[in-house]
Amino acid sequence: MNLIMEMEIARAVLSVGELNRSAKALLEQAFPLLWVAGEISNIKCYGSGHWYFSLKDEDAQVRCVMFRDKNQYLDWQPRDGMRVEVRALVTLYHARGDFQLSVETIRRAGSGTLFEAFEQLKVRLGKEGLFAPERKKPLPHFPKQIGIITSPAAAALHDVLSTLQRRMPSMPVIVYPTPVQGAGASTRIAAAVQKAGDRAECDVLILCRGGGAIEDLWAFNEEIVARAIAACPIPIISGIGHETDFTIADFVADVRAPTPTGASQLVCPDREELIRLGEILLGRMRGGMQRCIESRMQHADMLECRLLHPGKRINDRLAYLERLRKRLADSWVRHSESKNWRLREIDQRITIASPDISRLAERQRELGWRLRRAVAVRLETLAMNVQRRQADLTHLNPKSVLERGYSIAFSADGEVLRNSDQIDVGDTIRVTFAKGWSKASVTGRGE
Repeated sequence: MNLIMEMEIARAVLSVGELNRSAKALLEQAFPLLWVAGEISNIKCYGSGHWYFSLKDEDAQVRCVMFRDKNQYLDWQPRDGMRVEVRALVTLYHARGDFQLSVETIRRAGSGTLFEAFEQLKVRLGKEGLFAPERKKPLPHFPKQIGIITSPAAAALHDVLSTLQRRMPSMPVIVYPTPVQGAGASTRIAAAVQKAGDRAECDVLILCRGGGAIEDLWAFNEEIVARAIAACPIPIISGIGHETDFTIADFVADVRAPTPTGASQLVCPDREELIRLGEILLGRMRGGMQRCIESRMQHADMLECRLLHPGKRINDRLAYLERLRKRLADSWVRHSESKNWRLREIDQRITIASPDISRLAERQRELGWRLRRAVAVRLETLAMNVQRRQADLTHLNPKSVLERGYSIAFSADGEVLRNSDQIDVGDTIRVTFAKGWSKASVTGRGE
């Protein structure tokens, strides 16, 4: 309201756009995300994937829009006449001045019985003093070890561990596994809380689970879980569901966090306050960008309704096709002419570069004659080398030495005698001649 009054003071007259934008900002600031119950009427699903419908009861109705990025995760299709509960942001489509709800999620009505049971248990436990502020234990400022009670398969566990790793990497963590949904989950949760309290390993416990419908979170609304939390000697932080989701466990716990991530932020000190402020500003920017994008998408859906007559659209497309046909024909003619010029150019280049067959044949004959001559010279050189090697081998042949009158003496062991020290007087030796051999007896020796 202050924004409108300031604008009225600055300017005496407002434009329609300024008025609608001011009203939109005022509505979004005044109303948080809330749940609204009613009956669906006149639902329309556009090709863009966005849903538009009215939510009504006996007294009034309100327009609603649910964008594609929100409804794509819904596993059922709303229909006219269905009674539902929607979690929505109160806003105004400024282009048309329509008051509407921007729906974040939607669920079938029917959780009223559960809600009534929730309220009855809440009142009874409240009277017993389980929610009293004086019985709540303070959180340690610098815990030495943190315990987490949740399902190992829950995405919330990953979120909590990631946040603890980022804020305090050296912090030891113990996980007490337990189902958080389904039959018998409440008994298992209570047993895990009691086990953590009996072991007394941690300075603080986090009881966490991701968001969901009231049926999904009902295990945390059971009396056995509430009494286990109240009897636990260790301080417990509950981080169950989203910020708008409340369970009995939240009221009994010593501290209630809006989300599992928020619970992990409360149990250990933050290293950089500026990072936290930056994350808050980033969240606001994303929210503003998301609302701006949703407004543009809604404007696009409105423009989609302004369709031209089918006949005119067909004529426009036919004219466009005719233009494309002419462009294609002209392009084909230009392409053909370009290829013809290219062929002529290649033909001329081939004619100019045509080889002289007679000259190449003469060159081939000359190379053949040179090859035969080179082979003959090479063979003659190799023959001469062979003869020279043969003569060398002949001179080195021991038989040639023997032919000149020399002989070779061998000991009785067959060893060649090169020195008189190798034999003694009286030894028998063998003497080999160029032709034949004989035995001899040693009668003397000299130096």
